Amino acid sequence: MNDDGEAYLPSEIADRFTGPFARFLKVKTATGGLLLLATCVALIVSNSALSAPYLAFWDTPVGLHFGSLDFTRSLRHWINEGLMTLFFLAVALELKRSFSLGEFRNPHVAALSLAGALGGMLVPAGLYLLLLNGQPGMTGWGTVVATDTAFVVGCLALLGSRVPPGLHLFLLSLAIFDDVGAILIVAAVGYGDPLNWTALAFAVVGVATVAGAARIGVRSIAVYLLLGAAIWFCLDASGIHPTLTGIVLGLMASTRGWVSDRRLHSILARVLSYPRGDHWSGDTTDRDDLRRAAIAATETLSPEERLETALHPWVGFGVVPIFALANAGFVVSSADFRQPVVMAIIGGLVLGKPIGVLTFSWLAVRTGVANRPPGLSWRQLAAGALLTGIGFTMSLYIAGIAYPPAEFNAAKLGILTGSLCSAAAGILVLAWLTLQRRTD
Repeated sequence: MNDDGEAYLPSEIADRFTGPFARFLKVKTATGGLLLLATCVALIVSNSALSAPYLAFWDTPVGLHFGSLDFTRSLRHWINEGLMTLFFLAVALELKRSFSLGEFRNPHVAALSLAGALGGMLVPAGLYLLLLNGQPGMTGWGTVVATDTAFVVGCLALLGSRVPPGLHLFLLSLAIFDDVGAILIVAAVGYGDPLNWTALAFAVVGVATVAGAARIGVRSIAVYLLLGAAIWFCLDASGIHPTLTGIVLGLMASTRGWVSDRRLHSILARVLSYPRGDHWSGDTTDRDDLRRAAIAATETLSPEERLETALHPWVGFGVVPIFALANAGFVVSSADFRQPVVMAIIGGLVLGKPIGVLTFSWLAVRTGVANRPPGLSWRQLAAGALLTGIGFTMSLYIAGIAYPPAEFNAAKLGILTGSLCSAAAGILVLAWLTLQRRTD
């Protein structure tokens, strides 16, 4: 019995509090609830007596100034371009893991989500442009192309086990593809400033340095953090949105552990061969073997897996809610509903997204490019497609880049209204389908 008890770490009083909190941080559905709370707070405060100071707070200049070099930006800029880089890093890491170790190793599974994501970008963008038809705001078509992962997870959690596993996989992987597609649109379409080719060249050198460091076996997180920060500043100076740093570095992360399972067992066996006793301190061979075992136990996991696990609580419970607080608030005005941008965004999210996702998914299956997961009916997939119109986080992010201040509030209203309608429609139809299935 003692041996079984000693197989676990010692228990402390603090574990009664830190243990449940650590488990809570691993629950992805909780991030959707926190994001919703942050959005409600931003909307309530921005429409209260504190509206002016609250909205002005996010425009506070923050940064450093060295001679001709000026690194001063608004607080909102540091959040949208700095903290959100971590969000995109987490998205890229998840995508890399899915292709290397997860569900996307089967190309037919990946093809269905990719086809749905492609339709969910092209059709709503086309519908948005059609509804505006040459009116102001045409450049904002990128606001209707992405799906908010956190809110989709939260909506699915409301229905629990009644949602087919195949639909979970399809929607979550589609949201990942959507996020990657959205940031590539930001980088490629020209929402940024005119290019500074010198700064861009330095960014390319930074990426090459990261690749070279990984090639020769550098494993220090601090080194990659410094290189990543340098690449971020170079991209920021180049006119390309620096959040692309997160996508690039995430896709470059290795999915292979440095220490093999066989080598780990050999190293641990060497440590276990020592007799019991307090002989691990001092400059001894015993301590070196113990230190080597600690490194081996960590390095058996791939850098991608360790980084993704470490980032999740910071992104889900820090970055995304702070982003919502800084961007979701605006003064609601009934006049905003009459602006064409509002209806174009609502139409793109509520109608364009599900139509595009369902049509392209059907074409992919019909042509044999993709397979529909077992147990997932077309009715369920169509109901799930309604949820893809929840474009909150990435939609707000792109709207802040694409629209001038005069149209930005109208865009926010369209995004919030369209996302709310999509969430309500998706939940209600899925609930009806699952209830009908139980009564059959």
